[in-house]
Amino acid sequence: MDRYFVVHAPRQTGKTTGLRTLASELTAEGDIAALKFSCERAKVAHDDVGWAESMLLDSIREAARRSGWPKKLLPPDPWPQATPGSRISAALAEWCHRSPRRVVLFFDEINALQGDSLVSFLCQLRDGHNARPDGHPFPASVILCGLRDVRDYKTAVGADPGRCNPTSPFNIVTESLRLGDFTADQIGELYGQHTEATGQEFTKDAVDRVFELTQGQPWLVNALAHEITFEMGVTGAITAGHVEDAKERLIRARAIHLDSLAARLHEPRVRRVIEPIVAGTVPSMDGSIDDDVSYVHDLGLIRGTMDLEIANPIYREVLLRVLGDRTARLVRSDPRSFVMRDGRFDLERLLREFVVFWREHGEVIVQQEGYHEAACQIILMAFLHRLVNGGGYLDREYAAGTKRLDVLVRWPYTGPDGERLVQREAMELKVWRAGKEDPLPEGLAQLDGYLDRLSLTTGVLVIFDRRPEAPPWNQRGTFDEATTPSGRQVTVLRG
Repeated sequence: MDRYFVVHAPRQTGKTTGLRTLASELTAEGDIAALKFSCERAKVAHDDVGWAESMLLDSIREAARRSGWPKKLLPPDPWPQATPGSRISAALAEWCHRSPRRVVLFFDEINALQGDSLVSFLCQLRDGHNARPDGHPFPASVILCGLRDVRDYKTAVGADPGRCNPTSPFNIVTESLRLGDFTADQIGELYGQHTEATGQEFTKDAVDRVFELTQGQPWLVNALAHEITFEMGVTGAITAGHVEDAKERLIRARAIHLDSLAARLHEPRVRRVIEPIVAGTVPSMDGSIDDDVSYVHDLGLIRGTMDLEIANPIYREVLLRVLGDRTARLVRSDPRSFVMRDGRFDLERLLREFVVFWREHGEVIVQQEGYHEAACQIILMAFLHRLVNGGGYLDREYAAGTKRLDVLVRWPYTGPDGERLVQREAMELKVWRAGKEDPLPEGLAQLDGYLDRLSLTTGVLVIFDRRPEAPPWNQRGTFDEATTPSGRQVTVLRG
């Protein structure tokens, strides 16, 4: 207590629920009046400081009224008169002066404040915070809760995030806390509560698959369980197969949480981070990239700020599906025509069909693709998704600096004796860029390691030629056979 904090985490990670619970528990102790309220309605005010202050004070008053507190704890009505730009400071000081308890405030959705409104609010908060040692009444503790760390509020108002001067309104925060994701054990414990309440068990394989797909992202963990138990109506033990089906349903439905992430992909600072991850290239080394990386990490799109990887397999899937939407609309082949008589998937035919598609549409799509450096990867993934995801699954692995994108096609089918089997086909994508050597040797070595990890004996290496001297588009799409360093036979497609 007596400190000011920033709590930040991606959307749908339990921030609001946690703050509401904490406020209730602190107030119940008897010597604190803790209030959680949202700043979201002030977003429309932009740089209008007075309007933003009015909406913030209205939000505080409404939240206090809904709390059921006795009248002596409620804020003053009306708020004291003050000049715009000092109304928050005056209002909070008057409330704390009258209150028989210490006032603690949780500003949820603080990222809604923008521009001059944000600067004015933080300056008032800082002035009130610094005046407390002289007996000036002001909230005993404050949490600013939102998507971003305090450094990103500096960026939002044009300040230099790398500098901290004594008069900065941003330096009152004692600590910035980021809410973490669930561990595998915590997911098991959470799902165990459902088992205790209903008797319905999540098998260990199901829990492990949930952790693998979500990496503990709280919204995804809960959404998968809800999809299985309520939307799919599973009544018996929940298996990894149910989890797989629920994942596909969530992605296809583009649930609001996934849609909100997808909407960020075309923000310039998000694209600067995500594009080299998809392309496998090295991110820009200019001074602003670190702040962009931190911003994308705070959004929850990437796992960390050092090794740039998408946060979890579900986000990897959503990201490439969203970026490939326009390409997928051009794919006219019937997915059912790629299923062979024995139930297996005809990957060889799919590759031949892709060559036809690539020669006809590739040049135009590459030129129009906003993620220009990752255009080849996005186009092939869109083609695969359109034709495989009707009855099979695509697993993708990619990260910045790897110079590759690994793909695993999993196709369930019924064997001759009625047994359930899964066909697995591995592919690796590489790009031959201007001024670089032919990536074939490196690609064969990398694909060799991927096949070894999957215990597969064959695979496909796709090499896209992005050099100015590449063959004409109508001549691209040749097939060769090659041998990996360990002796595996692979198909090489040059596009």
